[in-house]
Amino acid sequence: MDEPLTASRQSVRFMLLYALAWAGGAIAYTPFLSILLPVRVALLAGPGGDVAWLAYIAFFGAIAASLGHIGFGYLSDITGNRRAWIGLGLILSNGLLFAISQASGLIGLIVLIAGWQLALNMMLAPLAAWAGDCVPDHQKGLLGGLLAFAPGFGAFSGAFVTVPGIASADGRLALVAAIVTCCVLPVLVAGSPVPIAEPALRAEPATIMTTAQDRSNRRATAYRMWFARLAVQVAESALFAYLYFWFRSLDPAISDNQTARVFGLTLILSAPATLLAGRWADKRNRPITPLVVSAAVCSVGLAGMAFARTLPTAIGTYALFGLAASVFLALHSAQTLRVLPRSDRRGRDLGLFNLTNTVPSLIMPWIALAVVPYFGFSGLFVLLAALALISSFLLWPFDRRI
Repeated sequence: MDEPLTASRQSVRFMLLYALAWAGGAIAYTPFLSILLPVRVALLAGPGGDVAWLAYIAFFGAIAASLGHIGFGYLSDITGNRRAWIGLGLILSNGLLFAISQASGLIGLIVLIAGWQLALNMMLAPLAAWAGDCVPDHQKGLLGGLLAFAPGFGAFSGAFVTVPGIASADGRLALVAAIVTCCVLPVLVAGSPVPIAEPALRAEPATIMTTAQDRSNRRATAYRMWFARLAVQVAESALFAYLYFWFRSLDPAISDNQTARVFGLTLILSAPATLLAGRWADKRNRPITPLVVSAAVCSVGLAGMAFARTLPTAIGTYALFGLAASVFLALHSAQTLRVLPRSDRRGRDLGLFNLTNTVPSLIMPWIALAVVPYFGFSGLFVLLAALALISSFLLWPFDRRI
């Protein structure tokens, strides 16, 4: 049987459809976790219990997301069918989103959100691995730039579904499910990636030592990339969950829709910057440099937030952090694909990398509960600024080594 023809570049058409599906994944959780869930929790728990309720929900939801991403990523590796898992996860996560609207207590919310996280990661895990199957290393920067539009779409959807009068509380969840479906279905139905040849490791005697050193460098870079992302994700997780509460502590009159618009505009503006940074990294073969710089800028933005005392200052310093964090996270997601050790276990390995997304949700609520009551949000932001700076230093030595 003839081998399928392979190419050195993936088609732009597939990458655009894939980026749209990735945006659908962001839309599936961004408006819900950042706006709709906190608002619902505030209504059910009251002003005295909203932070604690959100902490418990985030904790158990993150456990479910961690297990789901590793497990379903591994299952998609074994079966070799990414599309089927993506489609099934889309159906189940949308269904559970409707069920969440009927929950009226803390235990019910925890159970339903844990189930929703499992179903959502049934969709997201094979979707993430699919990019590793199809996009070569020299297009990873472009991929990261395209992925950077996803958070902006997610945040814009939050601003859209919270426009006064557009939908009821339950109708907002239905609207989110409809938008997600419209984004993910096109790549499942019409996505036809060009087969890409895997780079072969040479085994000639003269190159054995070089290959061994390359593998050692890749492992070291992978470890550092894992911890560097974890540090930035802890900061991003805090702002993702508590931005609404922080803004309200400075100006109680701010609404959920205003918060969603600030969040969305920041992420939308970050997308062109990420695309430019990704293309620069591809052309100059400097995949780590944008990560080092953006992590450092995250630290500056968080330090500014620690000293913000008015809403305009808070919005400006948050925008600086949000822009830099979006650049970092999108490009990091793409460049991680080049350091994974096994091409036949991408789903599983990306599930392990995904722990950098979910572990912060496990630890951040408890950090917030320990720090905010005593030192306020300013103390929390100083701690997060230090973590972002550590992230930059972790990646600095590997700027030219992958």
